[in-house]
Amino acid sequence: MKRSVAVIGAGSWGTALATVLSENHDHVSLWARREELAREMNEKKENKRYLPGIKLSPNIMASASLEHVVRDKTLILLVVPSHAMRATIRNLAPYLHKEAILVHATKGLEIDSLKRMSEVIKEEVPEAFHKRIAVLSGPSHAEEVGLRAPTTVVVAAEVIEVAEEVQDAFITARFRVYTNPDVIGVEIGGALKNIIALGAGVSDGLKFGDNAKAALLTRGLAEISRLGIKLGASPLTFTGLAGVGDLVVTATSQHSRNWRAGNMLAEGLSPDEITVNMGMVVEGIKTTKAAYDLSRKLDIEMPITRELHALLFENKAPREAVSDLMGRVRRHETEELALEYFENR
Repeated sequence: MKRSVAVIGAGSWGTALATVLSENHDHVSLWARREELAREMNEKKENKRYLPGIKLSPNIMASASLEHVVRDKTLILLVVPSHAMRATIRNLAPYLHKEAILVHATKGLEIDSLKRMSEVIKEEVPEAFHKRIAVLSGPSHAEEVGLRAPTTVVVAAEVIEVAEEVQDAFITARFRVYTNPDVIGVEIGGALKNIIALGAGVSDGLKFGDNAKAALLTRGLAEISRLGIKLGASPLTFTGLAGVGDLVVTATSQHSRNWRAGNMLAEGLSPDEITVNMGMVVEGIKTTKAAYDLSRKLDIEMPITRELHALLFENKAPREAVSDLMGRVRRHETEELALEYFENR
């Protein structure tokens, strides 16, 4: 069956994904937190605040009423900041259609509980919905998606039929969607790449060059993989769109708000000053704290994350952090491979 669609969150990413969905659906309901933004989007058919220059389809109608947007919809796309996910899903849960699929496109962790977004959603909806939760992620700047530039992403769900329904809802001539059963890996890849993108912005801000950034991305991916595998993810996921794909696009482009935030960090701005300057949520800042706490809880070595945490929350100087990373005790690149090879010689 063709599902009725609601998008929760009218930021740049939520608006861009609403434009994709509007190609396959005659009516897309878009929830904006502020009434004035919803009214302006409906009148001008443009989100001038978060996605300027992109003409919105007449199929998209915005509203500040969560009940109006959610009621009777059978595909709910959640695109809100990680810190707002729990309250948002709790507020909309009473209006959920009994057959609804819940998809989130939020790349972050809950800072207090250290939980992934699908875990947060499961805690706030009845068990009947738990097998109908999916995550959409991958290398995808909102600006390019809004302009209909060719983009490829991945949707992960525990049930293949759910993943394929979401795939069909989104797939267009310019927006290709793959499926993946690894919800944990896709969520961890999407969340933690923001941390490494912050680091890439710092590196570029300090004019360290291509060698340093290539090493940062490579070793950063190793950190993401270590934590993800410990949580139960497949290592293959981190070689795909939600892993290396999203990492590359977020850490190498000036479209990336996390990269820009890292640049400001290199200039000496504080996290609060960066947030005010950006005017938007920078997921990498909060995710750095959550990932650092999670790495300590699980005893996972994540030196890049540790140094970025020190930059953000302990007033460490950027060049001192780099010096400490470069001066670490010598190591094998891949411990498991080295132990297996050298011990068996």
